[in-house]
Amino acid sequence: MKLRLVGLLVLVLFSSCDRYLFSERMLRIPKGFEYSKFEDIIETEYRIAPDDKVAVRLFTNDGSGLINIQTGPGVLVGGGTSFGISIESDGFAKLPLFGRVYLSGLTIRQAEMLIEDKYSEFYNNPFVLLEVSNKRVMIFAGSNTSVVPLLNDNTTLFEVLASTGGIPADGKAHNIRLIRGDLKNPEVYKIDLSTLSGMKNANLVLQANDIIYIDVRKGYVRTIMSEIAPYLSVLTTIVTTSAIITQLQRLGQ
Repeated sequence: MKLRLVGLLVLVLFSSCDRYLFSERMLRIPKGFEYSKFEDIIETEYRIAPDDKVAVRLFTNDGSGLINIQTGPGVLVGGGTSFGISIESDGFAKLPLFGRVYLSGLTIRQAEMLIEDKYSEFYNNPFVLLEVSNKRVMIFAGSNTSVVPLLNDNTTLFEVLASTGGIPADGKAHNIRLIRGDLKNPEVYKIDLSTLSGMKNANLVLQANDIIYIDVRKGYVRTIMSEIAPYLSVLTTIVTTSAIITQLQRLGQ
C-alpha cells in the first residue's frame, strides 16, 4: 500500500515536472525555436549603446598635451578638457556646444572621430579619447547569477566566463544562450562550448547589457525526493499509527 502511494506521488510530480519541480528556471525556449545565426553578427568591436556613461577627454594639437616633451616620449601627463556624457534611450548624447548628437551603434574609434570632427570648428587639430565606464553583462547559471563589468572595449565571451570561474559543475557547456538587443524582440544565439568547433562562436565581442544564460542539468531525483519528503513523512506517520492501532485491537481481542 505504501509503495503504491509513493508511486502515485512520483507519477503526479513527473506529469508536470518541468513547470512544478523547476519553477525557478528562467528563459525557457519553446520547441522548434529558431535561434539567430552567428553569420549575422558583424561586430568585432564594442559599440556604444543606450544608457552608456562615457568619459570624454578633449585635447588640441593632436594630443600633444598628453606627452611631456621634457621627460621624453611615452610619458603621459594631464591637461586637456574632460567631461562626461550619457547616451540617452534614443541613442543621442548631449555634447557641449553642439547639443544632441547620435552616438549609439558607433565603435569607440568612430565616436572619437565624429567628436573630433565636431570640435575641429573650435579647436586646432582636436584629439579625443573616450571611455565607457558602466558597460556590463549579466550571467545566469541556475541559482548563480552575476553582473560582470566589461573592463576592456573588446571583451569576449571566453574572457567573461573565465572571470566568473567558467562553466559551473551542473552547467551544460553545449547549451549556452546569448541574448542581445531589445528585450521585446531580442536576438538569441545558441553556443556550444563542449567541442573545439564551437570555440569560434565564444570569441565574439560582447556588447553592453548582453545576457548570458548557461543551462543546467535537472536533478530530477534530488528535486523529487525533496518535494515528496513532507508527504512521505505524513504518510509514514499515518501508516505507523494505523499499524499500532491494528496491533492494539488484536491484542484486546
